[in-house]
Amino acid sequence: MSKNILEVLFESKTRIKILKFLYRNFPKHYSSREITAHTQEDSAYIRRELNRLAEIHLVENKKSAFGLNQSFEYFTELRDLILKSPSSEKQELVGRINKLGKIKIAVISGVFLDKELNDPLAVDLFLVHDYLDKRKFTQFLKNLEAEIGTEIRFAAMDKEEFKYRMAMFDRFVRVLFEGPHEKLIDKLGI
Repeated sequence: MSKNILEVLFESKTRIKILKFLYRNFPKHYSSREITAHTQEDSAYIRRELNRLAEIHLVENKKSAFGLNQSFEYFTELRDLILKSPSSEKQELVGRINKLGKIKIAVISGVFLDKELNDPLAVDLFLVHDYLDKRKFTQFLKNLEAEIGTEIRFAAMDKEEFKYRMAMFDRFVRVLFEGPHEKLIDKLGI
């Protein structure tokens, strides 16, 4: 791999956010304005970063819409690297979730584990809480969606509702816990 490609790929946090967004939404193409909105980065930076990625032929520009060039030499390897969530990111996520209130359970699935959610009841993020600051939670979701590059399907419920649903063998709870998932926080011993 040429040094130039490596330098271009990994010198910018904004560039990585763009790549996460484009890989998670491949093969779609987006205007720079749409990419700016999804990544929550400055539009001038977005345009500059897209041009840099186009220079190495990773991104293609079709009628002012940008998308990934699947014939890029390291397309698959880069996808695997970009979309893989290291354990350090998961630990940071735990810290951020704990700041949202009195969280009892936090479970990730779907996009966080690079798995397709086929069931309409399936979610990427599930929280059980005694208290959840809705304002902080809304901002948290907005920031998280910008970081990972796609919309997050989520559910949150208080501890009593969760216990009731568990006792009733609720379909939503079964879909979540029987499918691929990872518990980040479990203060209830589930």
